[in-house]
Amino acid sequence: MNSTYLDIIREGLWTNNPGLVQLLGLCPLLAISGTVVNALGLGIATIVTLVVSNSLVSLLREHVRPEIRIPVYVLIIASAVTAIELVMNAWFHGLFLVLGIFIPLIVTNCAIIGRAEAFASRNSVPRAALDGLAMGVGFTGVLVAIGALREVIGQGSLLDNAHLLFGEWGHELRIEIFPQEHGFLLALLPPGAFLAMGLLIAVKNLIDARLEAKPIPSGAPESQPATSHT
Repeated sequence: MNSTYLDIIREGLWTNNPGLVQLLGLCPLLAISGTVVNALGLGIATIVTLVVSNSLVSLLREHVRPEIRIPVYVLIIASAVTAIELVMNAWFHGLFLVLGIFIPLIVTNCAIIGRAEAFASRNSVPRAALDGLAMGVGFTGVLVAIGALREVIGQGSLLDNAHLLFGEWGHELRIEIFPQEHGFLLALLPPGAFLAMGLLIAVKNLIDARLEAKPIPSGAPESQPATSHT
């Protein structure tokens, strides 16, 4: 039975989140999430890649022989990433330089090839596009959450260098929470990324555990076994 559109959204955002549940794409997730702007820039590129690649894979799924499907999927993803890289280099050159090698490395993100194989190749274009959007937004949400946590703790600010993504008016978006010299350097280093990731996973597991524990309302009557009258 096919899942509903709501199920697809719920899977991507929470129950099967690629960052917190599948634990895929951890290299960019941990390496580039030093600030919110870096995380958001890479996240948007990943969302576009997922939507485009899922849609194209679903569109071509009946015309691709099973023996060559994986190389074809990789070619589709690589083409989408190349187009995104060219656009970012032209319109967001500063952010393009900051993200560096992690933009072309989107091609090797296991979450993208995994969705192409597990979902897009078996579903219609609208469902595949929605799955790509939900998975991309879920992945980006984890990226931004880790970036915000590390940026606040590490340098006492939010949306630093926002002009790289939003233009000159992005300078006004920067929020200084406390002086940078009082920041905790470990948060900006790779171990800080692992600690932030572990904290988010722990919070998600705690929320899931509480949602699964459904207490019986105190006023609810207890069920009685049925008795027969003869």
